[in-house]
Amino acid sequence: MSLSDPVLPGHHPAPHLVIRSQPIDGVSAQLMDHLPQTGGLAWVRRGDGHVGWGVAARLDVAGSNRFTEAQVWWKDLVGAAVVRDEVRVPGSGLVCFGSFGFTDADPSELVVPEVIVGRRGGTTWVTTISPASSLATRPDLIRHEPAPVGEVAFADGSRSGAEWSGIVADAVTRITGGELDKVVLARDLIAIASQPIDLRWPLRQLAAAYPNCWTFSVDGLIGATPELLVRREKGLITSRVLAGTIRRTGDDAHDLALAASLARSSKDLEEHEFAVRSVADALKPHCKSMNVPETPFVLHLPNVMHLASDVAGVAANGASALGLAAALHPSAAVCGTPTDTARDLIGEIEGMSRGRFSGPVGWMDAGGDGEWCIALRCGQADPHDPTRMRIFAGAGIVAGSDPEAELAETNAKLVPMRDALGD
Repeated sequence: MSLSDPVLPGHHPAPHLVIRSQPIDGVSAQLMDHLPQTGGLAWVRRGDGHVGWGVAARLDVAGSNRFTEAQVWWKDLVGAAVVRDEVRVPGSGLVCFGSFGFTDADPSELVVPEVIVGRRGGTTWVTTISPASSLATRPDLIRHEPAPVGEVAFADGSRSGAEWSGIVADAVTRITGGELDKVVLARDLIAIASQPIDLRWPLRQLAAAYPNCWTFSVDGLIGATPELLVRREKGLITSRVLAGTIRRTGDDAHDLALAASLARSSKDLEEHEFAVRSVADALKPHCKSMNVPETPFVLHLPNVMHLASDVAGVAANGASALGLAAALHPSAAVCGTPTDTARDLIGEIEGMSRGRFSGPVGWMDAGGDGEWCIALRCGQADPHDPTRMRIFAGAGIVAGSDPEAELAETNAKLVPMRDALGD
């Protein structure tokens, strides 16, 4: 799929917008300081990225054609837009934020904010987006201070830990019986706060604690993900694959020994190989040439270590960043191998709706460049109760998986969101 996809019967008309990006000086060092209390959008890594608020245009889609419908809508919106970009860096000009559900039935959306504040390589800018009939003026940028979440209790979500371990054991039996090679199973917890959760608080906590991850906020889905599904920038396509995880202890010498054991673990190397192969196979039709590492490296994060591989390629066609994300989703890192069998098994035994957890989340510009990550280490605000949030984690299950060890892995992956909701 690409920006040239044909119009579908479910085509959604796009509005006519006027966009202006201007460089600015003297703004706060932290992009997220400018987010209003509600409706904020964010995509930040190592202090760079962009935040936005307001809604100039929005598309809500679901179903098996959701990615194609979104690309058609974006192409129409870009074609009708009037853009004055005085910055001309990735992320300036017309930009949309988006997140997509794990399954066809889960809701997905693209959002074009009214205001974007961006930063890249020492350049900071503001973008205003408005209907052609109502030209916007550059806003005054105000620093906002979020409220701490206060007391938070955590309760079992769709399954208890013991029940989830039983599901893992069932999956291992099916794998050893030859039904499939790998399946990724997820679980959730419910965070219950003593007062309404100001999403800016956990966002700032995540950005500070995990600067090398992509901290995001789209329509109540917030998190700090370490896994880049795909980036397209000036003809270069990149994807970071993570599969195989071990929890850190806080003791540097011990963690180095654990990293070495992870790099030698046949179970984790097997899981990682499935994930890398699925990404390489999906990207190959869109690349003139590719570099697929033969062995992974160990990515060190504050709470866990992952086996990681960076797959890169030179773009061969006009596929947009979103089109590439659609081709990759769902990868073996969040679904399994073979994909269809794993997806069916997830629907049969996982026992919950993932929503947008483990789906693509990211942004794209008018030229089709952008970044889409996998929505991991994240939580979804409850739209009906502002004191509640679902937080998620998953683990890749292969023939050598131990249910208790996989439960411990998910507990480690829940740490970022649990800590971010604390004081």
